[in-house]
Order: sequence, then structure tokens, then C-alpha cells
Amino acid sequence: MTAPVVVLGGGVVGLCTAYYLAEAGLEVEVVERRGLGSGVSRGNAGWICLSHSTPVPAPGVVRYALRSLGRPDSPLYLRPLPDPAFVRWLWRFWRSSTPAAFRRGYTAIAELNRTTFDLFDGLREAGVGTTLTRPGMVHAFLSPAEARHHLAVQREMADGRYPLPDDVTTGEEARLLDDALSAGVRAAYLVEGEGVVDPEAFALGLGQALATTGVKIHENAEAVGFRTTSGQVTAVRTDLGEIPCSFVVIAAGMRSSRLLGALGHRLPLQAGKGYSFSVDLDPAPRHTLYFGERRAVASPIGGTTRIGGTMELSGNNNRLDWRRVVAVALASRHYLGRWFDDPDDLVGLIRDPWVGGRPFLPDGLPVIDRVPGHDNAYVATGHGMLGVTLGPVTGRRLTEYVRTGRRPEALEPFRFDRLRR
Repeated sequence: MTAPVVVLGGGVVGLCTAYYLAEAGLEVEVVERRGLGSGVSRGNAGWICLSHSTPVPAPGVVRYALRSLGRPDSPLYLRPLPDPAFVRWLWRFWRSSTPAAFRRGYTAIAELNRTTFDLFDGLREAGVGTTLTRPGMVHAFLSPAEARHHLAVQREMADGRYPLPDDVTTGEEARLLDDALSAGVRAAYLVEGEGVVDPEAFALGLGQALATTGVKIHENAEAVGFRTTSGQVTAVRTDLGEIPCSFVVIAAGMRSSRLLGALGHRLPLQAGKGYSFSVDLDPAPRHTLYFGERRAVASPIGGTTRIGGTMELSGNNNRLDWRRVVAVALASRHYLGRWFDDPDDLVGLIRDPWVGGRPFLPDGLPVIDRVPGHDNAYVATGHGMLGVTLGPVTGRRLTEYVRTGRRPEALEPFRFDRLRR
């Protein structure tokens, strides 16, 4: 009897990979240390988008981060740690923030992303509860000049890959693009067709589809290591026992680095902590919203509005800093109006305050590749804020790699060995 392909990680990336492996006729098992979709996949903004699938390292971002020192209310908050690995990561992040590096990263993600909506359509047609709707995304700004600058940069980067409006809407008409916008919004534009899912419901829908096809799912089971023989992983060791495997795919978010360490490799992953919460607004947004100057977002999810934002680099932890929740709420008020009067009111208004440590590599791109020195071990991690958007295409391309042993061209920019250069 052939051993299964074992996928480590029950978030969107791992579950999509398991789905396409099973669709290809392979026996598959999934190992998740908690419940499916309970990690970073649970509380994010749920965007499925082309227009905001960009690497975080970008020209000017380091200067912006340095200005955040001592300011926990900043959209990008850097709290230095006395850790040489963290300092090295920041140095490599800075080296990846040049215009040329940003353009290469943007192009790589955009090319990988080309079939994203087609893949979501295929999942839906196969009966997976994706929850995807495509209301479009409104980019809202307090300044017309800032809006025009943002649209110009976006048009240059898009290079015709997705449609953008010819110009921004300004003045009183700007807020008419979505009823939830306040009079403080002085410029906005709509990118049609951009989508949103309920990320936790999507993960659970994938889990149900996998169970229907006979995929065995081990929840509340933590992978702790591997049994290897002559460059082959022959079993995954968990806290509940060993699982023999023919292949293993490590898609465990921040935990991927420790698991790769058991195979003799380390990834320089850092947690880019993001915050979100849900609130009932009247009127509620009809589109996904991007608040330009404040870098916060809002999404219509599950009959409520999820507001999120911030990037916090403060080490690999999931501590929820209430000041960051307040900062996101205050940022949103510039665009949504005074939906609360005093920060003390927030305790009674918001639901499900969440923090998640999204896995980031210093160049802002994921690793989707075979693990060096191990013929049957693969890794898919480091997706940062794009795990939900890139989950299906990552799973489809990685399945192609596992089945053929040949790296698809679209995965070339996401090689493991690029991090050693």
C-alpha cells in the first residue's frame, strides 16, 4: 500500500494544496495542530484581489517604519528586538525595498496570480463553499493628489494585467462610490471585479470537501519532526505518533521554519502581525475598502464589517496589543465617519478582536519549492498577507511540481535557494 502525501498545516494554503493533490488522484492526509482555519487564515480581511497583491518591501517603506519607532498607533509599527536574527532580517528587508526589487516581486506575484479567479470558479463548480463574492474594491483617500499618485503607480505596476479606471472621482462624488464612506473622503476609485471571502468559512469549506473525497484530517495533532532515510522523508512525527508518507508538504505558516530546521534548513521567517475586528455599521460597505493614507481596510464578511490593518514587526508572538486595535479603529474613522465617539466605547461595539502572525520572508515573497536535499519534501510558506488570495494557485502549481518532479515556470521566482544569494 502506497503511503499518503502528508500536508502539514490546515490553513488556506495547506488545504488548497491538499485539495489539488487529492483531485490529482493522490492519497492525502492533513495534519493541523489546532482546528482547520484557526490560525492566520481566520481573521484576515478575506481579500481575493489582483490590485493589492504586492510585496511589503517597497521603496520608502523602511523610512516609514523607522518613523513608527515609539508610536504603537502607526500603521506600520516596528519594535526592535535584541535579537541578531531579527536585525539580519530587517537588513535583508531593507535590501529588498529598492524600486527594482519591488518591481521584480510585483511581477512575480502578478504572474502567479493570473489564474486566481478561474481557480476559485473551479472550486465553486466542484462544490467547495468558497463564499467568494466579487463586489469590487474602492480605494478611498483624503487627498485627491494622493489618490492620483496611488492610481498612477498602480497602473504602471499592473501593466494591463487587470482593469483600472482612467481617473479618480473627486469631491462630493467620491463618497458616492460606496454609501459607507464619509464626507472626509475627497477622492476615490473603484477597481471592478475584486473579491472577498469569509476566510474561516472558506477553510472549513475546503475541509468538508477534503473529507468528502476521503482525505484524512488530523486536527489537534502537532508535527514535531520527521523520519528520513537517504534524502527521503519516510514519516512525519507528531505528538500523537508517526504517519508514514510518500511526500510531505510543509505549509504551516510561522511553524514552517522550525519544521524545516528538522530537515537541516532554516527560513528567515518573521511574523508580520495584523489586527482585525468586526463591527455592525449603518450603512455597511458594499465593496471592499482600502483606506489609502492610513493603510487600513474594511470588508463585508458574513453580514458584518471586518475592519483590519497595521503591520507590526515585534517578534514571533501572537500577543494582542489593544492599542493597535484602537489605532485601526481610529484610522477607519477618517473614512467611515464617527462610528464611535470615544476609544472606551470600542469594548462594547466591536466583536472578535484578532491578531495573527502572518509569515514574512525578508523579500516579501513566499517560498514554494522542493526542500533542498530531500527529493520528496516540499514547502509553501511566507505568503504574508496574500495566503488567501494565493492559496489556490499555490496548491495547483505545487501539485504539478509534486506529480511531475519539474518546477513550473511560474514558481521560479519563489525558489528556496534565492534566500541564500
